[in-house]
Amino acid sequence: MRPTLPAYSEAVLQTVHAPDYPIQTPRLNLRPITLDDAEAMHAYKSVADVVRYVPYGPLSRQEVEQKIATTWAPTRFAQQGDAVCLAVEERSTGTLVGDVVLFWRSEESRSGEVGYIFDPRFAGRGYATEAVEALLRIGFDGLGLHRITARLDDRNASSARVAERLGFRREARLVESEWFKGEWTTMLVYALLEDEWRESAGTGKAGSAVS
Repeated sequence: MRPTLPAYSEAVLQTVHAPDYPIQTPRLNLRPITLDDAEAMHAYKSVADVVRYVPYGPLSRQEVEQKIATTWAPTRFAQQGDAVCLAVEERSTGTLVGDVVLFWRSEESRSGEVGYIFDPRFAGRGYATEAVEALLRIGFDGLGLHRITARLDDRNASSARVAERLGFRREARLVESEWFKGEWTTMLVYALLEDEWRESAGTGKAGSAVS
């Protein structure tokens, strides 16, 4: 039995920012996650190596469906603390290749955070960079954020490369700062300011066109 979608309050429905979906990049669509995505998401979220650095272990099909119906259900930003998770699919085939998330951390500080996880079968195609680039546009243009961060496990080299390609600056290496999945974990903090993002348009880093 599939879980029931939660009932969100009227305050959540009267949003500060609701992106127009699908968000299109040259090769990808970013759109709300639905229960129809459960099988494809389970294919990579059930693999230990893929979810090693995210805050959940390998997920069962039922757990994926539960998250789609709850944690990953919101599609709009109403207030700080909100997070919007989006499916990433190839425009040419409609194949789900991964998912991304944008957190609205603080209204006063105009800060946010991005996260991303992709099916390793589609590695090496630049999809993560292209999708996160679209998230930056939502954050900076849509929410008016001043600063967006990415927090990464020190061992997660592929995610670090994505952040660096997008012009994120590594600001900190927090040695054994978190007890995570049974071990002390060293975290990297990357950040990008709105002005830096706008200045980098056309340089091969952040800011290329999406619609």
